[in-house]
Amino acid sequence: MIVVACAGTPHLSAAPDLALPDTYVSAPAAHGPQEPDWVSALGDGALPGLIGTALANNPDLAAARANTEAARASARAGQAPRLPSVDFGTTAVTRPAGEVYSAGIDVSWQADVWGRISNLARASALSAEAAEADYAGAELSIAASVASTWFALTEARLQRELSEHDVATRQRQLDIVERRFVRGVVRSSDVRTARSALASSQATLSIRQRAESQTARGLQTLLGAYPDGSVTPGAELPMLAALPAPGTPGELISRRPDVVAAEFRLAAAGFSAEAARKALYPSLSLIGSYSGQTTEISDLFSPSTLVESLTASITAPIFRAGALRAERDRAAALARAQAASYVNTSLTALREVENALTADSLLADRVAALETAREEAQAALELVERQYASGVGTIFELIDAQTRLIQAEGQLITARRERIDNRIALHLAIAGPFNAPAALIPSEQ
Repeated sequence: MIVVACAGTPHLSAAPDLALPDTYVSAPAAHGPQEPDWVSALGDGALPGLIGTALANNPDLAAARANTEAARASARAGQAPRLPSVDFGTTAVTRPAGEVYSAGIDVSWQADVWGRISNLARASALSAEAAEADYAGAELSIAASVASTWFALTEARLQRELSEHDVATRQRQLDIVERRFVRGVVRSSDVRTARSALASSQATLSIRQRAESQTARGLQTLLGAYPDGSVTPGAELPMLAALPAPGTPGELISRRPDVVAAEFRLAAAGFSAEAARKALYPSLSLIGSYSGQTTEISDLFSPSTLVESLTASITAPIFRAGALRAERDRAAALARAQAASYVNTSLTALREVENALTADSLLADRVAALETAREEAQAALELVERQYASGVGTIFELIDAQTRLIQAEGQLITARRERIDNRIALHLAIAGPFNAPAALIPSEQ
């Protein structure tokens, strides 16, 4: 593990052992190499630039960056009690006899006899490390969100174009039915049925147009841009390569940002609990002062007016109405809670990888089945169109065949996008690296 290997780590900081297999249970027997850059591996040339823009401008990421800086500042402040504190003060008092000036320097220091101050400083430093890991996780999450939204926008465009094609086809069918009605070949019910089918397709087109504009605005929000919906979607969904090697569960636990952050927080809670326990022990403080008082400001720092003092005190808590013991117990309980949170975070990460690995093959099967469904629906439509033209088929058969084809094509587009989404989810779950500005992986300590 990362933090539990540090010398002198309290036992409450120790991450619970997880029984991890050598490989993922759902990992396929055959797979491609590990991806050094999963964004480029998705095969869309526009995606790296979009992710780089989001990492630079996304407001949520900016907030995470600010939180990280605040945690670093807190860690620096946590180191201060290890050193003496020095204060300087000066006053001027007006009295009937004249002005009286005084000045002094006070120095105080609490000796870290039991290591309590060091424990608190270490807890603060580990909390800052957890914030760093959170920021790395936020970057990875933003990258995945941009990728997923970008391909959702491409799908929305394809679905909208499919609906436009459907409307055009329904309009041609209506024109044919109306001409046949004028010649007395078909009944007026056929005309009304064709008009109803056209109106339904037009309604669906409105839904698709709305979905595309909303998805475009969602992407612009991720990019930190004004959401005017002016983003141009991709032309096609990319074809995925073979599933990359997912690594091992042990690698996941050691590098996934949320798991790393959970382990840092567990270690910080352990040091805080240890400090709370040591608060029951006596403390040693040293206080020194160097002061002077005079009626002439020019003599304020004269050796004859300066007085030195140095005191040492040892204090031990006698009666605090159980407050210190309660704080000790509370801190220990919080450390145990962090241990449980670490286990839950780790198991959630492992579950996400296993789910994505299983879904990859199932979604591939679904795409293949829908490709067959589309081909058969296309052949069926062509046959029904010939039958209707020759007077053998009915308008209901024609409309049904066209509907089946549109549904099959729409489902195929969605399935391909879902498979891409799942591939993105896999890379997010295994914390795969990506080549984009400011992409960080938390350093191990």
